[in-house]
Amino acid sequence: MIDLKTSYMGINLKNPLILGACNISEDTESAKILEDDGIAAIVFKSLFEEQIIFEKIQLKEFRNEYADRHAEMISVFPSISHGGPKEHLYKIKKLRNAVKIPIIASLNCINKETWIDYAKQLEDTGVDGLELNFYSSHAVNDQKNINIEKMQLDVIASIISSINIPASVKMNYFFTDIKSIIIDMAKTGIKGFVFFNKVFTPEINIEKEDYFYPMPISCKCENKIPLRFTGMLSAKTKADICSSTGIFDAEDVISMILSGASCVQMVSTIYKNKLKNTDVILSDIRKWMKEHNYGSIADFKGKLSKENLKDPFFLEREQYIDILNNNETIIKKQYKI
Repeated sequence: MIDLKTSYMGINLKNPLILGACNISEDTESAKILEDDGIAAIVFKSLFEEQIIFEKIQLKEFRNEYADRHAEMISVFPSISHGGPKEHLYKIKKLRNAVKIPIIASLNCINKETWIDYAKQLEDTGVDGLELNFYSSHAVNDQKNINIEKMQLDVIASIISSINIPASVKMNYFFTDIKSIIIDMAKTGIKGFVFFNKVFTPEINIEKEDYFYPMPISCKCENKIPLRFTGMLSAKTKADICSSTGIFDAEDVISMILSGASCVQMVSTIYKNKLKNTDVILSDIRKWMKEHNYGSIADFKGKLSKENLKDPFFLEREQYIDILNNNETIIKKQYKI
């Protein structure tokens, strides 16, 4: 009997497949379809403090657009205030009541006080876990000599001490030393890491001479970075690693588990296959496990992590020159150069 059960942040999952944060999570009917198709958990789309701030400014401008036109009519609209995250919280509660699988909330804030406040409010919706999304751009940061890692660790520690549900950090790969920062983050009580957050980057239309954002759909080629770092770092922390970006089929999922991941997050493949490929991926995983005599996920999890490789430097830069030289030889033969 093939057992696909796994655990992430202490949350028991029926299999390793998680729907990553996206707009699909807002549609309870789509969520039910995914649950029936076999998805093990859902990460609800992110709550952004910046979006709340922007909406508050828009409301204030709208309310005051015709203010002070007449002495008898100082304001056209009644005195109302923005609801803050209430709409987002309502949607999460609606999803929580619609499905039985675990729900993980996603949070992206700016100010420490808001991180803590929103984390508590998200916990109150009944979610099973919390995913923290940090983003900081050196290019637009006007503060000099700011220690971004220290600030994030302080925020994480404050959140962990304020909530009773497990939390993870959705990482980006711009840290100077990822190994050190995940070890430090784990010390705060973080139970999981997601490798990695997909960074949306603009392109330039040279005819219009203007920037644009292409469709944010991943391709399989993008899973190489999370695969490498999962393999390098999965044994460096007791926190679970959830691999993300460019994961489309059973081969991708199996590869991430072999490298040390406890589970994976998928979004693009769910969109491309119109919510209907989770059962195919699970079936293909079972088939592969049966062919390789594995009874459970634990039997092969981390088998190809750095610590278990015959050549522990395979995932490091020491192999860089060899890889380049070998690939160049293959390319020359293939294209008869």
